[in-house]
Amino acid sequence: MTRTRSQTGNEPSRREWFSEVIGRTRFVVLIAVIAVLLVAFSLFLQGTLLALTTIYETWRGTFEGGIGSQSGTLAVEFLEVVSTMLKAVVFYIIGVGLYSLFITPLNLTSALGVESLSDLEQKVVSVVIVILGVTFLEHFIRWEEPLETLYFAGAFALAGSALVFFQRVHRGRGGDLGQPEAKLRARRELFEHDTEQRHIGEGDVRRAERATEAKVEGQVGAGEGSE
Repeated sequence: MTRTRSQTGNEPSRREWFSEVIGRTRFVVLIAVIAVLLVAFSLFLQGTLLALTTIYETWRGTFEGGIGSQSGTLAVEFLEVVSTMLKAVVFYIIGVGLYSLFITPLNLTSALGVESLSDLEQKVVSVVIVILGVTFLEHFIRWEEPLETLYFAGAFALAGSALVFFQRVHRGRGGDLGQPEAKLRARRELFEHDTEQRHIGEGDVRRAERATEAKVEGQVGAGEGSE
């Protein structure tokens, strides 16, 4: 018969030791976190360089050819900067969210409303929809190939509708700890007290338990506990 920790007083059982090892494998997520954050930082730097280059080129063109020379390309060039920054935000949210979910809870993710993988998916999908909109706006402003723009609009409508439907289906299925007061407390600790790591107190757990019970009993809607 395998001895347990309660029987020996000191030595953990083999099952407990193996469970400890399996639990520690969560730190392998750090590889993905580092890789994704490096991609995010790279995109932020590229977006910054693209913004500086675009500003320089547009002002030089304005001084050389007048303001009318920039009327057709100015909006498109700056929209490319916005698109690059939004892509960087997607990777940043993924990296920070994975770290907070698997390694250590952060006030940043709590302030953003990311309490579970479902919440993380919702945030990423929301930014992706915005990126699709910005990309379509670039094609619409260029208006080089009307037929291709029409095809792109149809593809965008299908992709955007699918993503919106995904959001509606999964709405309210995030973390139960995502209470409004928890988000506000996390923002205060983060921005006013410079506290990065989040502390989950007994009050948070009790509120989450009450919210879960209320959802099961049908006393509140599915989305009220996490908004």
